[in-house]
Amino acid sequence: LIIVNGLSEFKEGNNRIIVTGSAKQKITSDLIVWTGSFSSMSPSLKDAYTELEVDKAKVLEYLTKEGVPTDKIVFSSINTYTNYIILPSGQYTSDIDYYELNQTVTISSEEIDKITEISRQVTELINEGIEFQSNAPQYMYTKIADLKVTMLAEATKDARKRAEMISQNAGNELGELKYADMGIIQITPLYSNEISDYGMNDTYSLEKEITAIVHCEFKIK
Repeated sequence: LIIVNGLSEFKEGNNRIIVTGSAKQKITSDLIVWTGSFSSMSPSLKDAYTELEVDKAKVLEYLTKEGVPTDKIVFSSINTYTNYIILPSGQYTSDIDYYELNQTVTISSEEIDKITEISRQVTELINEGIEFQSNAPQYMYTKIADLKVTMLAEATKDARKRAEMISQNAGNELGELKYADMGIIQITPLYSNEISDYGMNDTYSLEKEITAIVHCEFKIK
């Protein structure tokens, strides 16, 4: 039972018992963050910039037609890369081959289903000649701070139940809580057995499970 339900340490000489309590709860993400990127290339920096601006207008038009409010659409600054001519020997020269400009667009929204669908279909822009790449959406739970407090309280109750069971089976009576510390919070996909010593924070699953751990020390009467 101890191996399955948690770790314990019983110190008769010190009249104390140390247990690990846990609590789990299913959560559903309430915020989606999606990012896509598009780029342009040209031997002329001016032409590459002009092309990127045209593509940006098309991306904005596409997203607004799909029902995304303009205040939810954020374009990044433009990243510029200079590519130099490479000789057949593999040596770089100081002569410019072409410029590559890149820009990202990010949407943060509570309309999870809509933005998820857009993230899958937005590559249709490729048919319009836009070099567009869609990244996997990230799913967040914005009330995690409040939930952690509740989960830690439940984990502490679980630790007390385990301590009572162990102490009663040993012919002792459980006393007051002397010490407690919070373990690592794990946020994982549903039905996942993954854990990390540093904690996990899954952002790629809509449905998740949060696990809270506490280590408690009780006095033994």
